[in-house]
Amino acid sequence: MFIEPHIGQASQTGSSSPGWIEVICGSMFSGKTEELIRRLNRAIIARQRVEIFKPNIDTRYHDDHVVSHDETRIRSTAVGFAQDILLLAGNCDVVGIDEVQFFDDQIVEVCEKLANSGKRIIAAGLDMDFQGGPFGPMPALMAIAEYVTKVHAICVQCGGIASFSYRLDPAREQVVVGEREAYEARCRHCFIQGSDLNNS
Repeated sequence: MFIEPHIGQASQTGSSSPGWIEVICGSMFSGKTEELIRRLNRAIIARQRVEIFKPNIDTRYHDDHVVSHDETRIRSTAVGFAQDILLLAGNCDVVGIDEVQFFDDQIVEVCEKLANSGKRIIAAGLDMDFQGGPFGPMPALMAIAEYVTKVHAICVQCGGIASFSYRLDPAREQVVVGEREAYEARCRHCFIQGSDLNNS
């Protein structure tokens, strides 16, 4: 079970004390965004200044909100490049970033700079792509994070613990934004079985 850092540990902006980086990762439909929103709402209740960002490629639910699959939502700013977050984070205490795997590799440096300046960074994203390989900047971001939480879905084929995002769509490019019409959460066995059938 993940134990959140004590809210009182968060450094006020401008402090010389470093902040930290939290990464929430897992497959499609595992509750990553829901957990991100939960942590951010707790910070808002604690009267901390919060800014939330998402890549502008993700417009599945709403242009200016981060929205989970169960339609829990929180206001956000869509940006095109990781460096934009540095310009927009301002004097906040907590920075939330959703769908971090879609950002360019500069997102790792951006998160590090923000944490070093005293901010709490909470980033959520897919750790693996549809082929079961590392997704974009996620491995590097997880390596420098103080806290990494891996959440799991339920395999739609067998009901086991799912860590893989199986693509139903025949597209082969790494980034295909979609929902239940394009992806299923699967366990390792069912993911490999499906991949073997597609490759035969």
